[in-house]
Amino acid sequence: MIAIVPDRDELVQHGISVRGHVFWHPTTSQLYEHALARGDARLAEGGPLVVDTGKHTGRSPKDKFIVREPGSEARIWWGDVNVEISEEHYDGLREKVATRLSEGDVYVIDAFAGADPAHRLAVRVITESPWHALFAKTLFIDPTDEELDDMEPQALVLHAPSVSAVPEEDGTCTETFVCLHPSRIEVVIGGTFYAGEIKKSIFTVMNDRLPLDGVFPMHCSANLDDAGRVTVFFGLSGTGKTTLSADPERHLIGDDEHGWSDDGVFNVEGGCYAKVIRLSAEAEPQIYTTTRAFGTVLENVVVDEQGLLDLDDDSKTENTRAAYKLEQIANALPTKRAGHPSSVVFLTADAFGILPPIARLTRDQALYWFLSGFTAKLAGTEIGVTEPQPTFSACFGAPFLPQPPSVYARMLGEKLDAHPRAKVWLVNTGWTGGPFGQGRRMPIDATRTLLDAALSGDLDGVEYRDDPTFGLDVPVAVPGVDSALLDPRSTWSDPEAYDAKAAELARMFRKNFRRFDDVTPGVAAAGPTV
Repeated sequence: MIAIVPDRDELVQHGISVRGHVFWHPTTSQLYEHALARGDARLAEGGPLVVDTGKHTGRSPKDKFIVREPGSEARIWWGDVNVEISEEHYDGLREKVATRLSEGDVYVIDAFAGADPAHRLAVRVITESPWHALFAKTLFIDPTDEELDDMEPQALVLHAPSVSAVPEEDGTCTETFVCLHPSRIEVVIGGTFYAGEIKKSIFTVMNDRLPLDGVFPMHCSANLDDAGRVTVFFGLSGTGKTTLSADPERHLIGDDEHGWSDDGVFNVEGGCYAKVIRLSAEAEPQIYTTTRAFGTVLENVVVDEQGLLDLDDDSKTENTRAAYKLEQIANALPTKRAGHPSSVVFLTADAFGILPPIARLTRDQALYWFLSGFTAKLAGTEIGVTEPQPTFSACFGAPFLPQPPSVYARMLGEKLDAHPRAKVWLVNTGWTGGPFGQGRRMPIDATRTLLDAALSGDLDGVEYRDDPTFGLDVPVAVPGVDSALLDPRSTWSDPEAYDAKAAELARMFRKNFRRFDDVTPGVAAAGPTV
């Protein structure tokens, strides 16, 4: 069956009167042709489309705004994360974007966010750019032809990267803007070609809408083993969320965004958006293969005159990315849905070299570490960063939380209470033997061995020790892993230097946690001691 293609007049309801062509539900090949003809992309060996996002090679969190309006203002977590903008300014920016979209050709992608039909959102993305349309087509869930026939958009993204704001008149900080109107469920984006803004805007929408339906939204990857055991991996960028979930021995549910309902876990997306800088064919074979495939969009990856990729070249950015359909991973779960997690994993890249490679958490500790959302920035990653700096991102995703962190922590606690057999693990994929610059990165083979033992239940009956600073249960010995690695203090050449740095990190944790004054005494006491 061929889906019905709407008339261009359908866009008038969105305030867009297109004078050019309207490309409804374009195919991947069609979008390739248009992007290449416009000079917006290059074709690399193997078939991926390579694009350059210009000066914005990552998200612009300081240019993200939420409209303060009566329908939602009481539930929004206002502050540095969710900066308010007036409806008047929003409407002005929307008009600018709609006007630009009316002037030339536009591409319309209708898709779903959420693999669970009971909790999905029909999303319409309207953009002036064919490769951004391909990105949206790749990252969201394809509807069937029958679903397209009856589809009414519930969320709308108006995307015109060539439009710039005027801060003095538009109420923005710069020429870039990413604005969400919660009650209308609309997003307008301009001033940035970084495609991740489209993806994360809809994730922000889902983080607002799902709790209203009693569904816990999660910034996590997820997979499933042949025995039906589900694992979710929470973590910030660079902690291994995508790499560790793409396990050839397990079925991938998704790599970044999920919901946990009364029926189990479901992927919010239909694709993956993986960092590919220095990607290894040996360590990450499945993701590596996608960088040589038709349909993949590669952002800011260096390609030579012959169309050959250099994944090791960071001259454009460390944040090189690949967007690809979930089905490109050989063992991906077609339904993108599974049961309730038996394991919850918090990933952290501790550049201080203090935390153990794996530890078991109690329920209260789980909520403490979830609210803390700890990882570390490395020296050299930002101007002025000369040594590792702690990053505390509440719920492992603060930039995408429209509501207060306590809302999501409460939902995690309720899920753990409802499924008491689910175990929570803290896994450090960062440094050992000393901080960044002195120690070494945690061996990925050791991390995988430890995870396999934890997820299979092999760590249930082993001996544990109590970490004196962080109060964590740490296994003493695990087959296939050097026991010295399990005791970070013993890997440092100067144990007293380790003690001093551990106390320093503990103080950072305690200082950060002071902002959470509405937790139970048990959660408040579950942090490190100084």
